[in-house]
Amino acid sequence: MTPAAAVATAAHATTTTAAEAHGFLSPTGVEIAFLLVGLVTFGAAVITVTTRQLVHAALWLVVALGGLAVEYLLLTAEFIAWVQVLIYVGSVVVLLLFGLMLTRAPIGRSPDADSGNRRVALAVAVAAAGALVWVVVDAFRTTWIDLDGAPAGSTEVTGASLFQHWVLPFEALSVLLLAALVGAIVLSRRAKADAAAGATGTRRDTEGAR
Repeated sequence: MTPAAAVATAAHATTTTAAEAHGFLSPTGVEIAFLLVGLVTFGAAVITVTTRQLVHAALWLVVALGGLAVEYLLLTAEFIAWVQVLIYVGSVVVLLLFGLMLTRAPIGRSPDADSGNRRVALAVAVAAAGALVWVVVDAFRTTWIDLDGAPAGSTEVTGASLFQHWVLPFEALSVLLLAALVGAIVLSRRAKADAAAGATGTRRDTEGAR
């Protein structure tokens, strides 16, 4: 046996031993970080949907979406992670904050933010999560990832798949966000017009009473 073959055999044996030693009770540092970030993300998501302060809900949404970006980085999907940061954290949350400002949403605690249907909402959320997990597991149960090729979450592979097969949904999402911004502006102008009309009517009634 040549020295190169001996070194290759030893490396293979070491890798096999490490793979056999690694198990559920001996997680790696990446797996521990993934679990901790997942718990923080889950907590931020729960606070987002349970708080009665709309601005706080938007800020906790930033934490939840940022946690998802970190999870993508830990899964070596850097393209999806930066898309998460640039589009969702940098655009969607800013759009929500603009919508809150344009519609003059209350800054403090808002009683309208709690409809009283928490049990129904919880049941719907659990059912939706269960259905989503079942669909994903059933769809990718027999899917194999080629580890010898380009990483599945790399910028090259994901960008090529996105702009070759998912261009129309990507552009439809952009139009949807634009429609949401326009709708917020229309609601703001209508609220201002109604307030002005109410103030004019009150002034006329006061002058008539005099």
